[in-house]
Amino acid sequence: MKDYIEERVLALADYIISTNSTVRAAAKKFKVSKSTVHKDVTERLQEISPSLAAQVKAVLDVNKAERHIRGGLATREKYTHIHIDEE
Repeated sequence: MKDYIEERVLALADYIISTNSTVRAAAKKFKVSKSTVHKDVTERLQEISPSLAAQVKAVLDVNKAERHIRGGLATREKYTHIHIDEE
């Protein structure tokens, strides 16, 4: 694995763990695709540091479990703004 990829993988892992970030937010922060983030933290990180990979997996599992709640809140906020603008 190339050095710059390994550095990115470790930086992504640290960012996700320290901020409880989602894959989407990490992708935006590091200016890479969601697919790249996912591959980095699930496959490549496992080769570099299995213990760090386990920590990232725990954060991502929590985010995945809460995903439907965030989606509902975003929809609610969207329609709240539409009704306010109509008045």
